[in-house]
Amino acid sequence: MISDRKLQHLNLCLEKDVEYRQKKTGFGDVELIHKALPQIDKEEISLETEFLGKKLGAPIIITGITGGHPASQAINQALAKAAEELKIGMGMGSQRAAVENPELEPTYRVIRDEAPSTLVIGNIGAPQVEFAEKAADMMDLDAMAIHLNPLQEAIQPEGDVDSKNYLENIKKTTELLDIPVIAKETGAGIKREDALSLEKAGVAAIDIAGAGGTSWAAVETYRSKDRSLGDLFWDWGIPTAVSTVEVTESVKIPILASGGIRTGLDMAKAIALGADAAGIALPLLKEAYQGPEAVVARLEKFMEELKVAMYLVGASNLTELKNIDLVIQGKTKDWLQERGIETSKYARRSL
Repeated sequence: MISDRKLQHLNLCLEKDVEYRQKKTGFGDVELIHKALPQIDKEEISLETEFLGKKLGAPIIITGITGGHPASQAINQALAKAAEELKIGMGMGSQRAAVENPELEPTYRVIRDEAPSTLVIGNIGAPQVEFAEKAADMMDLDAMAIHLNPLQEAIQPEGDVDSKNYLENIKKTTELLDIPVIAKETGAGIKREDALSLEKAGVAAIDIAGAGGTSWAAVETYRSKDRSLGDLFWDWGIPTAVSTVEVTESVKIPILASGGIRTGLDMAKAIALGADAAGIALPLLKEAYQGPEAVVARLEKFMEELKVAMYLVGASNLTELKNIDLVIQGKTKDWLQERGIETSKYARRSL
């Protein structure tokens, strides 16, 4: 039953080690170049931005965590209250469970109830895009995410591994819905060729959701009787920093960088690499169980860390942060250069 699976996923993410083992996000290979003369006042730094036409108080989106089980309603309520207070964006977990069982709709609708003015993003899986219209009608949404999770489906005992019509169905959905459609990976990253195909299909934004944070192969490994397949593919995917550069170098639509964002410094690096906002999920799960005050406190810590990073590179706003000097080293540099991307230009942008 889908609802029971949702609860299993929540509990596993809360109680088990579900993050990548050896593979990292790649942000450790990215060095923002220190500016000894910042020439700005830290207290005047602005984190304000706009994403898909919605003004945000900071470039942060709580990416889809849950929904579809009664136990998830309180979690979404806490996250939504925090999102509304700080004027950041929030996505929800896959709405398929509520489309199939309308009794579960309140576990999702609570998000808009508690966040009436900020960016709220719906969610449906690429294998179930025929449900997209019903999911969009469930509440007042600002955008609809279509999530791509071939890795999870391949490891999941009951996974759907027929992806032959994904792109065609995404294109149809962008034409059908009257709200923007976001293509969202779920933790294994997006390469530039796929990003170009998605842009051509009409998506309004891309959430790259790279490798290095939560591994859905890991989550499904704990649910499988035979764990060998999940163990083998636990670290599969494109590191978040790599995917961020590949996609921002290739398309003109807004990019959300998520996947292993664990500090405000990670956020600063993602934006400096070209992302328009950063997405976080797992780091807020424990706080969500504690209530909205704990979520707000954690988010404010992210925001303060982001401001300090911006101060130390002399960026008074996000536009300036996107143009600061940085150095890409190590495996991230090797990967990008093998893919034909010249990394040295990032170190000389202020010249």
